[in-house]
Amino acid sequence: MSHAYTPGLKVSEAAEFLRVRLLPIPGDVLVKQGEDVEPESVVARALLPGNVVTANLARLLGVAATDIPALLLVKEGDAVTKDQPIAQSKGIFGMFKQSANAPTTGVLESVSKVSGQAIFREAPIPVDVKAYVGGTVSEIVPGFGAHVDARGTMVQGIFGIGPEVSGEIVIASDDPARPLLPADVKPTHRGKVLVGGSVARLDALRACVQAGVAALVVGGIDAADLKELLGYDIGVAITGSEAVGLTVVVTEGFGELAMSGRTHRLLSDVAGRKASVSGATQIRAGVMRPEVLVPHEIEVIEKTETDSGYMHGGSVVRIIRDPHFGELGKVVDLPPEPARLDTEAKVRILTVALRSGEHVTLPRANVELVDERL
Repeated sequence: MSHAYTPGLKVSEAAEFLRVRLLPIPGDVLVKQGEDVEPESVVARALLPGNVVTANLARLLGVAATDIPALLLVKEGDAVTKDQPIAQSKGIFGMFKQSANAPTTGVLESVSKVSGQAIFREAPIPVDVKAYVGGTVSEIVPGFGAHVDARGTMVQGIFGIGPEVSGEIVIASDDPARPLLPADVKPTHRGKVLVGGSVARLDALRACVQAGVAALVVGGIDAADLKELLGYDIGVAITGSEAVGLTVVVTEGFGELAMSGRTHRLLSDVAGRKASVSGATQIRAGVMRPEVLVPHEIEVIEKTETDSGYMHGGSVVRIIRDPHFGELGKVVDLPPEPARLDTEAKVRILTVALRSGEHVTLPRANVELVDERL
């Protein structure tokens, strides 16, 4: 039997995860190599130039632009506050003077002698990059950020939405095949990472948002419910910036799909610990997976097939296309030669034995490796 390489989902209780945390523009690195950090620790900070606000002083004062420099009450480069007088006309015989006030709080950058236009710069906008995961700073990237290294439990999902968050893991149900119900979501789950079961319907998702749950990890989700929650169809894109007040990691796929027993067990084993969760997903070039990272002490790093992408006979895979979407099985045949499908396309194929005992033949591109035992 031949072998092949294919992307996979990492699900391990003893993984190493290195996360590179960099600013989009040069700034200041606030940590040192070897320093221990928490998910909320700011590792680097930059200041974006503030917004520009303009005001035509010549028009406001009713004078020529060339007269403006002599009428200024502040100098270029001075700090000003909103509505502070910054220029005043001489008036007539010292009377009927006109004043021009600052339109915003910031700095008076310049005044044009040609147009009479004044340019104000608002306060710089800070951009912080946090560690995201609790670990140790293993490398500094001068002026931009750092590498954060940690070990522990790692669970990658098939799809997700929402930004990076952190919180204590709470298990909603001991049964990975039971749907998450709105009644399962409690006020005490505010700021927590809630682990559900087979699916979270729209009412359960909204209950999580209302309760202030930081992140939800669940087996499946309905595409129509997701569209209703977001208010738009997400389509094929990079996710992770959705502002619905909840980060979601889907471990199995779309529909009512029981969470993998191994995934549920690993998350149950680290219940009560702080997890870092990201919903960012990219399914095209440069694949990004939503993830749950739970740092804790481990002695030996577990190496699995998903680390190498090496698929062979006996490998456990998940089917990621209809009509068997979400089902798990074992590879029983990897023919080396391309075969012609019913669609007349000629592709490399494989045969997978499903849990039901049925054997299905499909394109290799329709499966992904998973860290699961069948």
